[in-house]
Amino acid sequence: MNIMSLINALPGASAQGLIWGIMAIGVYLTFRILDVADLTVDGTMCTGGAVCVMMLMSGHNIWVSMLAATGAGMLAGLATGIFHTFMGIPAILAGILTQLGLYSANLKIMGKANQPVSVDNYPLVVSLRYVTDGSVSRLLFFLGMIVFLLALIAVMYWYFGTEQGHAIRATGCNSNMARAQGINTNFIKVLALMISNVLVGLCGALYGQFQGASDVNMGRGAIVIGLAAVIIGEVLFGKFASKRKLAFAFTLASVILGAVIYYMVYQFVLWLKMPSEDMKLFSAIVVAIFLAIPYLKEKRTLRKGASK
Repeated sequence: MNIMSLINALPGASAQGLIWGIMAIGVYLTFRILDVADLTVDGTMCTGGAVCVMMLMSGHNIWVSMLAATGAGMLAGLATGIFHTFMGIPAILAGILTQLGLYSANLKIMGKANQPVSVDNYPLVVSLRYVTDGSVSRLLFFLGMIVFLLALIAVMYWYFGTEQGHAIRATGCNSNMARAQGINTNFIKVLALMISNVLVGLCGALYGQFQGASDVNMGRGAIVIGLAAVIIGEVLFGKFASKRKLAFAFTLASVILGAVIYYMVYQFVLWLKMPSEDMKLFSAIVVAIFLAIPYLKEKRTLRKGASK
């Protein structure tokens, strides 16, 4: 095996991880803060990419296209929220229903299963070519992504420090108590799902540009990757983040780092010549291992305490 091929592939894997880190933050908001398992993201990821690419191909400005992609993500979150709160459908099933509906919607948006978009023909914000063309373009790409992600973390930190942000946290911790305090928990759940899917739609728009195409299957397994990023970030950086003054901001940063680490490990496994059809199994195993680590640590601590 040529080690240089792995080294050359790592910048691309890191760039992909930074982009998917945006989606991972969206998953974190529903999975950890709202305490809702939202499976909409598999469909929203593709919707964001499809809307962005098709608007670009129709002659719209790149920023307008990306804004429309986030709006499409918001509508997907709204649909899941309505299914869950106003129609009484469990959150998991509500997400699955929206995800299934989005598959057909995405095909309608694109007109076919795959729509390519090239940096030669469109002024893309991100592209794999920016990472592979040269050291200057690579540096600018990573600097731009890091600045954008820091700005996103700052906005999320500010928002969840507001009254509405605290209401989302309270609803996730104990919806009955939040309701007793006068919080409209149904509205808050819908709002949180919309915010989460706005981030996922934005990630889809960026990822569609990055890979040079919007594909109807580009979001398949996104929830697993998002969970992997969240869990890896918590396991590896959780103690460090929790002890800091800006704990929530550090936690969001750890989720992004979790996505980067996941894709670097993913690239390493590909370098080891693992068959591509086994990569979904690899993703599931990674998530299962990192989900089990906190439980096993706690169990070991309890055993030690009982033996004293």
